[in-house]
Amino acid sequence: MATLPNPLPRLTADPSGRALGLDLPAGRLIDATNDGPWHEPLLWHAEDRAAPGDWAALSAARTSGLLPVLLDVGGPQRGPEDWELMPGEMSYPGDHDADEVLAEFWEEYGADEPGPDQDYRGKEKVVEIFGERPGLDETIAPYGPIWPGLAAAGPLAADPEARAAEMADSLAQPGSWLKEPRVALVPARRSADIPAVLGWSGPLNHENDVARLCAVLRSWEDRFGIRVVALTFDQLVLSVAAPPATVAEAEAVAAEHFAFCPDNIAQGDHQTLREYAEHEVLNERVWSFWWD
Repeated sequence: MATLPNPLPRLTADPSGRALGLDLPAGRLIDATNDGPWHEPLLWHAEDRAAPGDWAALSAARTSGLLPVLLDVGGPQRGPEDWELMPGEMSYPGDHDADEVLAEFWEEYGADEPGPDQDYRGKEKVVEIFGERPGLDETIAPYGPIWPGLAAAGPLAADPEARAAEMADSLAQPGSWLKEPRVALVPARRSADIPAVLGWSGPLNHENDVARLCAVLRSWEDRFGIRVVALTFDQLVLSVAAPPATVAEAEAVAAEHFAFCPDNIAQGDHQTLREYAEHEVLNERVWSFWWD
């Protein structure tokens, strides 16, 4: 994957980051991947729990080619060194077209969807845990099995960087659903590329090359002012500076979310695209995704 020169090795001799114009707290450099140590650090993260204001305090890092993100080190896979990172397996997000990626996912899901009377492996367990799920037609209405295309861009309701800092501060508050957030720095061209730069494997059951999903994130950056705010072992959290403001706009974006991460709807609290659009997309300043 094409990347900018990585400034993180300079933190080995200068942990404070002063040579990069930073004043970093105590932290650690991570180079662990699924294949062993990477040839240079993939990220830096603070030792102590993130607090409100930490994100903004790292704003100067952007001039050095480092972008902030929150990492949750409190799950079963406690930190990024345990996340099975695979940077060597990732392509470059700019080599992919967001519309083509989403169309492929949408149409593959429709082709693989079993009919209401069709048995499939694990069906009894799925029904036991989740109950009967809506069929494809009901799930993706008002759309059909043919990909409806990208949603229109919306007007910015906030500066994207300010919205990201606001959401990061909210996630750093005690009582947030993030168990142990740490502020981190990643050498990335743009926020949307962070998962690919890390070789993040959270969507592994959906897509092995996360750069294809990052191509969609780039498109969302351009159209909706998103920023990658937080990563856990298998969850992605985005801030949104231009959220859809009407039901029709929200449904169009929800179709993209369904293609990007079907589990958000297929295994979520809102089992149809219309319900999901109303509760998780319309005027929402945060989008989150989880892959089973």
